[in-house]
Amino acid sequence: MGSILLRGVRILAIAVAAGLLVGLIWLFTEYAQLPATAADSDSTGSSGDTGSDDQLLADAAAQESLTSALAEATAESAAEANVPIVLDDLDWVTVDLIPVNEYSRPGDALDGVNAIVIHYTGNPGTTAQQNRDYFASLAETGEDSVSSHFVIGTDGEIIQCIPLNEKSYCSNDRNHDTISIECCHLDTTGEFSQETIDSLVRLVQYLADAYGLDEDGVIRHYDVTGKLCPYYYATNEDAWLELKALFFPA
Repeated sequence: MGSILLRGVRILAIAVAAGLLVGLIWLFTEYAQLPATAADSDSTGSSGDTGSDDQLLADAAAQESLTSALAEATAESAAEANVPIVLDDLDWVTVDLIPVNEYSRPGDALDGVNAIVIHYTGNPGTTAQQNRDYFASLAETGEDSVSSHFVIGTDGEIIQCIPLNEKSYCSNDRNHDTISIECCHLDTTGEFSQETIDSLVRLVQYLADAYGLDEDGVIRHYDVTGKLCPYYYATNEDAWLELKALFFPA
């Protein structure tokens, strides 16, 4: 009887020990998993859910792209709002647009305004109106393809011939991104009168301010193609530098 009782106690002790061992193994396993889980959570920011992370990144990128697009659209709208395409609100500019035609006003949109190009008319003693009317007559004669956004007379008169969002036929391969100004002159030297210079300075300063151009954004036809235009200021570099200094006084 005693031996049977002793054997039962041993069996019970083994069972208890086995149960404790199983419990200890379970606790160790659970504890060992905790650091890994915490590490996963810190590295992904979403308890190891990398799919959610990818979606968050995609949403952030889409939001940034949308914000950038809206900012660009706002800037473009602001620029368009601040620069009228015809200057009929200025009492020192006469707006007399030539008709749309394939020879002098194609109606094609400018790609932007990256420079102002200065020209001379090359026909001494003519007026701003006469040059404007010549541009307009090309719609009928088709004898040439030429025009300018503005013409300035020897008396200082300024005539706008083409809207500021359209191309003129004046500056060759820079027609697409420039505003052109033709200046009348009294004789074959091509030198501008003081009245012409005063109006040219006023117009250039207005346009440069409107389009955010600096002194590098005011050039001669000569700088585009090498043509001696405006003649006096293409053959006399000092005279050009003096004229250009008037546009952007120190």
